[in-house]
Amino acid sequence: MAVILFADDDPAARALVCEVFAASGHEVRLATSGEEAWARLERDGADLILLDAGMAPGSGLEICRRIKADSRFAHLPVLLLTGQTRLEDRLAGFDAGADDYLPKPIDPRELRAHVEALLRLTRQGLDRNPTTRLPGGRAVEAEIAQRLRSSEPFALVYLDLDNFKPFADRFGFALADDTIGLVGELLRALAAQGAFVAHVGGDDFLLLTGPERAAADVAWLQQEFARRLRDRLPTDVALRGRYRGRDRDGVERDFPVTSISAAILRLQPPKAIDREELSARVAALKVEAKARGGVAEATL
Repeated sequence: MAVILFADDDPAARALVCEVFAASGHEVRLATSGEEAWARLERDGADLILLDAGMAPGSGLEICRRIKADSRFAHLPVLLLTGQTRLEDRLAGFDAGADDYLPKPIDPRELRAHVEALLRLTRQGLDRNPTTRLPGGRAVEAEIAQRLRSSEPFALVYLDLDNFKPFADRFGFALADDTIGLVGELLRALAAQGAFVAHVGGDDFLLLTGPERAAADVAWLQQEFARRLRDRLPTDVALRGRYRGRDRDGVERDFPVTSISAAILRLQPPKAIDREELSARVAALKVEAKARGGVAEATL
């Protein structure tokens, strides 16, 4: 059983959430505002927090920021509910530190599925990267295996940061860690639209999405990453798009600012696919993507 703290100023929404989890064994504790939710969290604790993004006083976004900034509660999963549908609104939620996002009106089955998934990820916290808060290798293996058994085509997109080591060496751990976190934040925005995202390790990430969406998702990710990274760089580097750094042999030279390369492999289950063949195709596409300016695509 988990304790779910739910804050919403709408009585109908509060009643619905209580009904959704009545049969699941979870305890739902209610609040009618963000400030009341914060007080209840400090007094009673919780295993998961469910917040209406737009309630007042103390909006869900404000309380989410406070939760994630407090070392006592930062590890708790936060799911935001909103009547807004624009991507910018979802990004605002992830900027506030939310782990997941659901639109209103609430669909009981979808809410239950998202809450159970967040609780499962929390229980499997060792497989979740602390910087990006994305699942890791075990979750990737399970998700790919499940998709390969299905009859639905999908795209496997392997992402990594170009020239990240000299970038990290030149600008230091804080900016390097912030850059990794930025990729995680952007990927969580795609996850809110139905994609599976993961942090494989280091500067490597994975995106599983619909084959028809893959190219557009990658283009948005690359453009948004470049735009938001510029705001984090020294002014002269942001303007030039280049900096002086040292390569693996210690030789000083010019490097372009780190960017995202994407290897897009479209798969059509239930065709039998050998794991070694899959890994080899992705590895070859990664090399091709870097040589071609950021993206390489193939179908298997």
